[in-house]
Parts: sequence; C-alpha cells; structure tokens
Amino acid sequence: MGKLIQWNLISLDGYFEGAQSWELDWHNYAWGDELEEFSLEQLGTAALLLFGRVTYEGMAAYWKKAEGNIAGLMNKLPKAVVSNSLKQADWNNTRLLSGEAIKSVTDLKRDVDGNIFVFGSGALSAALLGAGLFDEYRLAIVPIVLGTGTTLFGRKLPRVPMHIKEIRSFATGAVFLRYVPRPKE
Repeated sequence: MGKLIQWNLISLDGYFEGAQSWELDWHNYAWGDELEEFSLEQLGTAALLLFGRVTYEGMAAYWKKAEGNIAGLMNKLPKAVVSNSLKQADWNNTRLLSGEAIKSVTDLKRDVDGNIFVFGSGALSAALLGAGLFDEYRLAIVPIVLGTGTTLFGRKLPRVPMHIKEIRSFATGAVFLRYVPRPKE
C-alpha cells in the first residue's frame, strides 16, 4: 500500500504561492545545495508523483524543458494527475485520474507500492487532508513573510493533531518539518 506524502515549501505566514498563481520566486530564499540534495533524496524514494490539474500543467511546462538531476527524476518518475477537465496528460509517464478524486486517490494508494508525493495542488491537498488520506506532511518553512498569497490547504479544514517525526534546518534559514497525523482517539 502506498504512503501519501504532502511535500511543499511554505512561507512563514503559511502561503505556498504568492499573490499570483505560480509566484514562487521567494523559494530562492530557501534554495541551496542542501535543499537540492535533500530534494533529490526524497525524489529517490518516490514511487509516484501526484498532482491536481493546475499544478500538473505548471510542473509539466517547467520540467519538460529543465535539465539537471532533479529534472531527470521529475521527468522519469511515474506521475498521475487528478482532473475531470483534462482530456490527456502528455508529460512523460503520466496517467490521468478522472472521476471522484477521493476514490481515485484511495484506489491509487492501494495499488502503488511506495511513496506517493503530492507537490503544490492546494485544492486537491485540502480534499485529501479532509478525507484523512495523507500519511505524512513534509513542509519546508521558508524564512520570508509574503503577506498575501494562497494557503496550501485553504480554510475550513478539520482539526488534525500531528506528531513531529523530523526537524532539519538548512544554512539558508529554511526549516524542514516532517509530521504524521496522530491516531484518532
């Protein structure tokens, strides 16, 4: 059974993108050799990458043209996109999941052996969090206050207590936090 993992960079005030869609220039405050190496380590454990439509389209547009070790893994790894509006998914090694998102991801977790990473995908992530499907949350807090932007999970979410599993700091000032949901009492 697959383990569903949310992995994202967020600002100190909780945004995963700035005021405009795909405004991610602030990631440079966290990026460096350490975070790149750490990202490669995580991608090396991925069995599948999962995206919502908007994130899929942005990631595909960027990574299909990018070069380097991370680009090689992003383009090689199996991917799935949850969408009822896309007619095809043309990024290498990508399958399209249409229909009800929670059922599709539940089935995906059952069928995939290994880590399934979700990057970005705010609306999808909120739905998956609400359904209790995430097994881990991996967040890198970027040392910046954006003041405005898009929150990762939106609002009106259920309360989900967490246990901390790992804390790591980087020379850039970014802090990585790895959480797992506490068992329901």
